[in-house]
Amino acid sequence: MARVLHRAAGGACACLVPLGGDSHQPHGAVIPSWCLSRLLPYHPLCFACRSLMPRTLDSQITVEKTPSYFVTKEAPRRIFNMSRDTKLIVVVRNPVTRAISDYTQTLSKKPDIPTFEGLTFRNRSLGLVDTSWNAIRIGMYAVHLQSWLQYFPLSQIHFVSGERLITDPAGEMGKVQDFLGIKRVITDKHFYFNKTKGFPCLKKSESSGLPRCLGKSKGRTHVQIDPEVIEQLRDFYRPYNIKFYETVGQDFRWE
Repeated sequence: MARVLHRAAGGACACLVPLGGDSHQPHGAVIPSWCLSRLLPYHPLCFACRSLMPRTLDSQITVEKTPSYFVTKEAPRRIFNMSRDTKLIVVVRNPVTRAISDYTQTLSKKPDIPTFEGLTFRNRSLGLVDTSWNAIRIGMYAVHLQSWLQYFPLSQIHFVSGERLITDPAGEMGKVQDFLGIKRVITDKHFYFNKTKGFPCLKKSESSGLPRCLGKSKGRTHVQIDPEVIEQLRDFYRPYNIKFYETVGQDFRWE
């Protein structure tokens, strides 16, 4: 089994498994994401969660994703106790950009929230960043990763660059397929770049004849942030980024 731990806006997990004779055709069920991040695995809601997952063959891989796993303290232990052989996939992006994106998403739903600058700092003149704000705390990847390394070796964790997932989706998906130990069937021919959204989309499938793009909330124009604030956040995240690069052995070039 594989779990996608990336953090994004929203509170549902998609359970994706191959269907029928076409081992590359995924099927998704949107279900509550509480099972391993908020509740005990044997909670009734978790049994309901599992019941929504279609059965898979021995030759197939079940993929489940929940945005909050990576930053939830209890999740590593619970996933380990459920299946210690689980492979973990984490999609990460520049934490400064991620924080602004997070704020933009929240602002679209709650237009009366304080400014980004007001939420970011405990004391801006002193450069004291408020790490209790989720939008900031989530981007401290090196801190969250330590909880996972208490249970899983790095060999079972794959990190996907959110930036390269946009500029080279086939390349990033190729690495994911290698990590999962499956044949590379997703290639350049499956993607095209949507100029309107600014994101790659899946080309039309033989079954539906229609292309598939990310939801309308993706590709939203970010709010304008004072360049000085952005620079202060870069300085704040720099030591966390460096530690993260050193730990995973990969330079994401966010500096």
